[in-house]
Amino acid sequence: MPHQRRVLVLVGPTASGKSAVSLELGHLLNGEILSADSRQLYRYLDIGTAKPSLADRVSVPHHFVDEVDPDAEYNAGEFGVRGRAVIDEIFRRGRTPIVVGGSGLYVQSLIDGFFEGPGADPKFREILERRLKSAGIGPLVEELWRIDPETAGRIDPTKPRRVMRALEVYHLTGRALSRIQRESTVTIDFKPRMYGLRWDRNVLYARIERRCDQMIGAGLVAEVDALVERGYTDRMNSLNTVGYAEVFAYRRGETGYEEMLRQFKQNSRRYAKRQITWFRRDGRIQWIAMDESRSAADVAEQIRRDFIAGTLQ
Repeated sequence: MPHQRRVLVLVGPTASGKSAVSLELGHLLNGEILSADSRQLYRYLDIGTAKPSLADRVSVPHHFVDEVDPDAEYNAGEFGVRGRAVIDEIFRRGRTPIVVGGSGLYVQSLIDGFFEGPGADPKFREILERRLKSAGIGPLVEELWRIDPETAGRIDPTKPRRVMRALEVYHLTGRALSRIQRESTVTIDFKPRMYGLRWDRNVLYARIERRCDQMIGAGLVAEVDALVERGYTDRMNSLNTVGYAEVFAYRRGETGYEEMLRQFKQNSRRYAKRQITWFRRDGRIQWIAMDESRSAADVAEQIRRDFIAGTLQ
């Protein structure tokens, strides 16, 4: 593989500093950023997704930010296909693709190939939606464990859309989603060099809690109000996520303000723990030790030196 077709991949849990480091890398490497974040690609979800500012996006070109409306269906398989096409375009411009994000499934889809099966079946999806509403996610997860334990073991059970999608694929094809993915081959014509930002767990959790406070202070509740005015609800996959889900519940009077904030912080910590678990399984990731004394510029320079050395090998 030509040495110039190297893609820098920067991962880590929420609030680990990926965005700041990636901007520095964009300047150092004449790069363009692909956001591997399953929520930043939705319009109007700005505060709750820690979306890069317009100024940052002017400073370094970003892809997969503000791509679709919140009611659009979007999945990791589609991101992988479109992302590889964008990577080819970046290479043709003589620039460096920099993949940044904490959505492990999106990263995997992009750099390893990932197939999500056939199109949707609206009637069957409606049946699943009714089951979810009447009995909760538990019976659906149990059914998935029976027909496709491999997929059930890696899907976050708090993400009902992913559970339902796996059941839908089995309904449409008679084959487990995990089997379809193993048998589907995708050509990857670039080499990822992967880096992860690693924090002491307690320090990371403190950073997460500060960021939750900052998001609320910056107007996350007002952002949800504006989404509701546009006709969007938390029944949509894009908004059934940490931060937005807690605020929607608060708006409906299901929780008080302090309880909403407590749940927001707790669920954000749990999400970070799942992210860490996911990325630790990937032996290709070079982990960068982080602490509050390190600047984004310092970390980016460390990564740049290693990335450049690797492209010359």
